[in-house]
Amino acid sequence: MKKVVLSLFAAFALFSFTALELANWSMDGAHSRLGFTIQHMGITDIHGQFSNFDVKISTPNDDFTGASIEMTAQANSINTGIEMRDNHLKTADFFDAEKFPTLTFKSTSVKKAKGNKYEIVGDFTMHGITKSVVLTAVNTGVVKNQAGNDVAGLSISGVVKRSDFGVGQAGPGLSDEVKLVADLEVSKN
Repeated sequence: MKKVVLSLFAAFALFSFTALELANWSMDGAHSRLGFTIQHMGITDIHGQFSNFDVKISTPNDDFTGASIEMTAQANSINTGIEMRDNHLKTADFFDAEKFPTLTFKSTSVKKAKGNKYEIVGDFTMHGITKSVVLTAVNTGVVKNQAGNDVAGLSISGVVKRSDFGVGQAGPGLSDEVKLVADLEVSKN
């Protein structure tokens, strides 16, 4: 009887350890993009991206439910394709990149929605201000790479208001809403 109890306890302990094991995913920078779109004068979408950013994901499940997602972008790496505009965006008029060098996002909840979609709630920090935001993620697939490791595609999007973070001036030139999009390829470590 004693052996049976010890065996059951050992099996339970092993199962508990295995079930709680986290999988870490790292970003493939060559196949990922962190960008944004903002409307100008109510008629044109202006696109940009951050050239220097990182994403870290930890998952406790086979899918991304309950994941921990952290994204960090360097404000000085903003790129809209026009150097004069990029330089202006880095000043105190907008990002104030010298004083606030990073934009960050840390998830507080990742829940499965319909199909391959997820709802991500987290803390977004920009311009020294942190607000809770809701993002949507789409798992665009999981495949094996040449080394036999899992590689996943994630498209994460959402909208933030510049005024909530004190970025830029109000006025008819730029919309208050900024669409964020992260097209990510991540590999399981």
